[in-house]
Amino acid sequence: MPDPGSAGRFGEYGGRFVPESLIPACAEVEEAFRQAWADPGFRQDLDRLLSVYAGRPTALTPAWSLSAELGITLLLKREDLAHTGSHKINNVLGQALLARRMGRSRLIAETGAGQHGVATATAAALLGLSATVFMGEKDMARQELNVHRMRVLGAEVVPVTSGSRTLKDATSEAMRHWVTCVDEAYYCLGSVMGPHPYPWLVREFQRVIGTEARAQCAVELPAAIPDYVVACVGGGSNAAGTFAGFADTTAQLVGVEAAGGAAIADGRVAVMHGHRSYAVQDEHGQILEAESIAAGLDYPGVGPEHAHLHDIGRARYVTVTDDEVLAAVRRLARAEGILPALESAHAVAWVIRAAESGELPPHATVLLTLSGRGDKDTSTLLEVAR
Repeated sequence: MPDPGSAGRFGEYGGRFVPESLIPACAEVEEAFRQAWADPGFRQDLDRLLSVYAGRPTALTPAWSLSAELGITLLLKREDLAHTGSHKINNVLGQALLARRMGRSRLIAETGAGQHGVATATAAALLGLSATVFMGEKDMARQELNVHRMRVLGAEVVPVTSGSRTLKDATSEAMRHWVTCVDEAYYCLGSVMGPHPYPWLVREFQRVIGTEARAQCAVELPAAIPDYVVACVGGGSNAAGTFAGFADTTAQLVGVEAAGGAAIADGRVAVMHGHRSYAVQDEHGQILEAESIAAGLDYPGVGPEHAHLHDIGRARYVTVTDDEVLAAVRRLARAEGILPALESAHAVAWVIRAAESGELPPHATVLLTLSGRGDKDTSTLLEVAR
């Protein structure tokens, strides 16, 4: 998982497909990131914030009861224990420091489940920046708690009423807004998607997940490297960060998509939100609306590096249904006392299905990134239970 170069290409995917007015802005972000990432002072500042503020390293927790039930060894990389409740804080702290280094005074962000929005609002408050977060009306209704958290932290939350009123439309509105204020605002993109350098930049800020997990697995596992490394995939940042720690090993990499928005499983190549990758489309090439019980996976595309990993056979991508996800939430909660986010439960659901069907061999070792905690999904879980 190397540097994609100035063209921002992962094989045939990626690139920079944006209006002419945003080309200089993207180039400026790339140049600033390259300089910052090569600067030991910047890296030290970020590492310190990740440690004393975000709570890194996060734990690697053996799922003792569920492992026994499934006949495997399941280890959970606990991004749900990070400050703000998910892996999103890793990327946002990096980008917020970068924005401040570039002299920007405001962060712009899109959000689906609200976790990226909360992390952006948090980092903005910490570093003395303002924040504007675009969020689809549908997601605002089902993630009301996170909307309130963002506003308490001082962010402006802008409802998006167009299209499906979910993450895809929030991303489009955020990018349109960025065009109007590139000189004073920094677009803090939440996943490994968008125009170059964002897919690469976000992966590098999330690489800490895989780096930590690999060192922790060396302590927990006799063979040091797990047989399988599993994470949920929407845009795919938690998976990219996790996979980055194991891409050069023998571990099988598995990304789990929502069945109602499976860009790799059901999509075709398209250009969307500034990059070339897989997206779910109709027969005329129009982007379809994704459907998932998890707002963070309610996205019809996927990051370009995931498309490349799929094409070269280094990672495989599978799907699970909403019903499987809900069952996985209950099973993990009751077996381990851990309530996962609906997004993360996609990965849990696949591991359960694969173990019980025999797809996972007996005694297989599995590392699963638990990307976020389920507090935000309580209202959805209660509604489904009625």
